[in-house]
Amino acid sequence: MTNTYKHDALIIGGGAAGLSLALRLADSCSIAILNKPSNPTGNTYFAQGGISSVMREKDTFASHINDTLIAGAQLCDLEAVTFTVEHGPENIRWLQDLGVPFNTEIFTSGKRELHLTREGGHSQRRVVHAADATGKALSMTLENHAREHSNITFYENHIAIDLITSAKLDTKPAQNNNDTNTCLGAYIFNNKTRHVEIFQSRYIILATGGASKVYLYTTNPDGSTGDGIAMAWRAGCRVSNMEFNQFHPTCLYHPEAKSFLISEAVRGEGGKLLLPDGQPFMHKFHPMAELAPRDIVARAIDHEMKRLGAPCVYLDISHRSTAFIASHFPTIYQRCLDYGIDMTKEPVPVVPAAHYTCGGVNTDLHGCTDIANLYAIGETACTGLHGANRMASNSLLECLVFAQSAAQHIQADLHHPYCYPYLPAWDESRVTDSDEEVVVSHNWDELRRFMWDYVGIVRTDKRLERAMHRASLLEHEIDDYYSNFRISPDLIELRNLRLVAELIIRSAMQRKESRGLHFSLDYPLADKDSAAKNTILNPARLSTDEKIKIIK
Repeated sequence: MTNTYKHDALIIGGGAAGLSLALRLADSCSIAILNKPSNPTGNTYFAQGGISSVMREKDTFASHINDTLIAGAQLCDLEAVTFTVEHGPENIRWLQDLGVPFNTEIFTSGKRELHLTREGGHSQRRVVHAADATGKALSMTLENHAREHSNITFYENHIAIDLITSAKLDTKPAQNNNDTNTCLGAYIFNNKTRHVEIFQSRYIILATGGASKVYLYTTNPDGSTGDGIAMAWRAGCRVSNMEFNQFHPTCLYHPEAKSFLISEAVRGEGGKLLLPDGQPFMHKFHPMAELAPRDIVARAIDHEMKRLGAPCVYLDISHRSTAFIASHFPTIYQRCLDYGIDMTKEPVPVVPAAHYTCGGVNTDLHGCTDIANLYAIGETACTGLHGANRMASNSLLECLVFAQSAAQHIQADLHHPYCYPYLPAWDESRVTDSDEEVVVSHNWDELRRFMWDYVGIVRTDKRLERAMHRASLLEHEIDDYYSNFRISPDLIELRNLRLVAELIIRSAMQRKESRGLHFSLDYPLADKDSAAKNTILNPARLSTDEKIKIIK
């Protein structure tokens, strides 16, 4: 007997986007929030820097918009940027009302206001933060409120497998009088019972984060496997700009420091990047030096490391006082001390690492996708805000603004009647338990290594061709395994990662220029002959053979 759960809204993912949407909807309907683990391990929780927003009189919306457009390398959607920036202050005030413990300072006038820091690409101090652990403070506050609300139910250790749509079932809800493909729910793997369950819902929201785990070295936690992007693609949604993978310039370089980020705010407060011999180098690459956009800083570090054969470069803020460093960066300071590095006295070894997925599922300003009743918000979505390169601390802002907008869109539709259609149970009648789990781990490792080697910070046509060949070989192995054995969390994530890897490679192969985060040695300049264009992949336009792949 398959367990079936019914809620008005099913939110897949419990980060800033999912939690803030849940809180804004909770007084209007019943909500299910699905989390992979039982403890917070998403990108929001580990975010250090903060949330960008215009909060001072000397700053302006126009300035924030302009900074974002410049960082995005002429590929941002102006309407999306304006919409996001103009809704920033009200979302910060909403978080303050919820009790997020942002840092404040007392001005000479005696008035206490939010302390604002500055990060790469910003012309003003406009980053609201809670020391250097903003994500943790944000996550804990939102989750505490959500768990107290009677209309919100958390389902821990649940992993989404695939979306259920009317097109897949060749059916449609009773109230749907046209042929619109509609999302009806999802098949979910309960990792406690090891069974597949059905979650039916009027509205399904993908808030699963990005896909940086597709790379060997990443600042992201293990769950960043592109689940929402992969599920939306298999369901028939377009995805855009998947070639723009942001590599954070400064990940701690230490054999025991897994995925630990050294916040951009360290450079914002005066930290200098140095070569192994102690010489600065960023001034040779950009007028803003250490405060240049992330893609430029990451490529500069990558260039210098390859030129010198160096395993890392160094980030030095030891010229600031111990009290300043300990108060502004307590988490980073303590973690470095744990690894024997005293950042008040010596530079910190750093390397670039995959950090953020700028592309994703196509959405409008309400988070709506190509499929009715299916929304995508946060890093899963491609809203047009980031263009070819996300500006620092615009990500959490995007989560909040589009969660607010999606909630308003859903609330406006709630008065319509809804009848839950019949959904078939998950069929496991022709599969067996696997006796070769090593296949999954080997494929996982191979995928992440060739993506790092061939589809990393610097690309070539030859590298991309090699990557696509390996992705195709892995597809056959993974599909065969998926068809014959019972699923597991690792298999679900591997299947999604391989698909996302293919989407990244396809997108990169289509862009015959260098722009933002996509840099090709074969096309080192941006295309000056035409306006910048998005790379849009549409599953409906694939060949027949390719369509068969995505509906398996």
